[in-house]
Amino acid sequence: MIVIATLVVALAAVLHVLIFVLESVLWSRPGVWKRFAVPDQASADTVRPMAYNQGFYNLFLALGAIVGIVTYGIGQHAIGLTLVFFTLTCMVLAAVVLVTTGARYIRAALLQGVLPLAGLVLLVLADPVGG
Repeated sequence: MIVIATLVVALAAVLHVLIFVLESVLWSRPGVWKRFAVPDQASADTVRPMAYNQGFYNLFLALGAIVGIVTYGIGQHAIGLTLVFFTLTCMVLAAVVLVTTGARYIRAALLQGVLPLAGLVLLVLADPVGG
C-alpha cells in the first residue's frame, strides 16, 4: 500500500510542477492564460505577477512532497511522512479555498485536490509507521 501511496503523492507533485510551469514559465502564451479563464491579453498582463507568484507556491508544494518521499525512502520515515502529510494537506486546503472563490473553479479545484486527497487517504490506510 505504501508503494501505491508514494506513486499517488509523486503524481500530485508532478501535477503541481506542471501548474508551476504554466503559471510561472509559460504564462505569456495565450493558450495558457486562456486555460485559467483570463479573457484577454490586457488582463493576462495584469494578472501575470500574481500567476508568477502562485506558480512558485505550486512548485514549493511539489518540492515538499518530493523531499518527503526521498526522506522517507532513505529511512527517515517519521520525518518523510510528516513532510508529505503537511504538503498534501496544504494542496487539499488550497483546492478547498479555490472552490470558495466561485462555482466556475470547481473543476480546477478537483484537478488540484483529488490526487493529494487520495495520497492522504492511502497513507493513512498504509499506516507505515503507526501500527
